Amino acid sequence: MGEDADRAREAAARAALERIEDGMTIGLGSGRAVWRVIALLADRADGRPAVRAAFASDRTAELGRDVGIEAVELDGDTRLDLAIDGADEVGPDLALIKGGGAALLREKLVVSAAERFVVVAESSKRVDRLGTGFALPVEVVRFAWRDTRRRLLDPLSTAELRTDQAGDPVVTDEGHYLLDCGLPAEGDLAALGDAIKATVGVVEHGLFIGLADEALLGRDDGGVDAVGRDPG
Repeated sequence: MGEDADRAREAAARAALERIEDGMTIGLGSGRAVWRVIALLADRADGRPAVRAAFASDRTAELGRDVGIEAVELDGDTRLDLAIDGADEVGPDLALIKGGGAALLREKLVVSAAERFVVVAESSKRVDRLGTGFALPVEVVRFAWRDTRRRLLDPLSTAELRTDQAGDPVVTDEGHYLLDCGLPAEGDLAALGDAIKATVGVVEHGLFIGLADEALLGRDDGGVDAVGRDPG
């Protein structure tokens, strides 16, 4: 299964590479598929890649710098030609759950600064409804996080603090905690996202609805399914 996932991820990353043109200013999220795109960019350039990038995580920024990608800041004037990022689940009409890598806040900021957002993922992450096999990450401030959790248990069924192998809370690059939450089996997820975002103590959530323009879903056989969002 591991080899199949690697083959699917490689296929998606190579398809994403075809969307990146020299001279672009792009956004790069996090996760193994995105990191593979970075390596492929370096291979294609045979040296310093001919793109600039805004990086959504410290780890991605480190990998980008290592291969010579120039970093740009989202300074209010910079507009990204393209954002490329992974997903934990891909639902109908390219609705996503993201945040398994603890970078959802920065990822949403990068995506929001881009003209176009392309998802790179394995086809196995496609589901009929978000939340089927993956909890929704919600980034919350550390102060009084238990009270924030209590408030989230109104719209959500569960909200568990994410911890590392040592049992310590996982801290995001922006210094926040993460609550992994169960989604209801029915109901409007966009409205639910609005309710979560309006909860005091919540910084951001991992529902990415109406943001992705295309998903490149790698298959175990090395092929890719390119799925577009319904323009309507």
